[in-house]
Amino acid sequence: MQIISTIQELVYARTQWSGPIGFVPTMGYLHEGHLALYRQARTENKTLVGSIFVNPIQFAPHEDLNRYPRNLAHDLSTLESLGVDVVFTPSVAEMYPSGFTTYVVPEGPLATQAEGATRPNHFRGVATVVLKLFQLVRPDTVYFGQKDAQQTAVITRMIQDFNLPIALHALPTIREDDGLAMSSRNSYLTVSQRHAATVLYQALQTGRLAIEADPHSHPEEIVQTMKNVLARESEIRLDYIEIRDANTFLTLETLQPPALLLIAAWIGKTRLIDNFVLQANGTWNTGQFTEHAASHM
Repeated sequence: MQIISTIQELVYARTQWSGPIGFVPTMGYLHEGHLALYRQARTENKTLVGSIFVNPIQFAPHEDLNRYPRNLAHDLSTLESLGVDVVFTPSVAEMYPSGFTTYVVPEGPLATQAEGATRPNHFRGVATVVLKLFQLVRPDTVYFGQKDAQQTAVITRMIQDFNLPIALHALPTIREDDGLAMSSRNSYLTVSQRHAATVLYQALQTGRLAIEADPHSHPEEIVQTMKNVLARESEIRLDYIEIRDANTFLTLETLQPPALLLIAAWIGKTRLIDNFVLQANGTWNTGQFTEHAASHM
């Protein structure tokens, strides 16, 4: 496995690769959700490239940039065991040298609602770093997780708007055996907080069952049903629960697919997000349990 830390090295290495080329960008501290992306990508590509970069411009000043979990040595060992060919691990100065002033700024509901409303410059940071990585790696296919549904939608839109010759594969959320969506930030949780966090999944399940029981329910009724579930857990501080169009992120007045049930909530100082997808064909994408988790169900 080749480990590259400079853009100059990466540009040269890119001339040596044979396609198809798959790419999985991450911020590191890899968990089973990330590994599922890499495993899928490995089966579909001749050259598999990963990146590990904690991107400072997608964090607000009050957010967790400095305490975001990192374990580069472990991540690299894991990626090598999965058969990854190249890992790009740049420094902040390498990605954003002195004088860097050009940013990608997504607009409209897709980037300004839900996560965009709570974290106003977040998608500017995400879109900028991802476009830069796409330009350097020039992949045929990129892999993102459904847990970050809005991020995936923003990147999909950017690929379309800039006519990038890239296919995006969004893979299901990977869950612990009690339903909690896997996230690097789960490592922040205390034992009691970790137990409380399962209520996000329970609320989404309640919303899904309510929709299946009465598909003509008003979205606000479903949202209130989900809020009632969260209210039973005292350690949870709700950021938002919303039902939105999965492609445009516009609010839905009537329940129609493709739709997203979205939750963001604070548990202590940790902010977690999760979602279920009501797909265009009327079926649900609620994520997958890990093989390890499935053996305990």
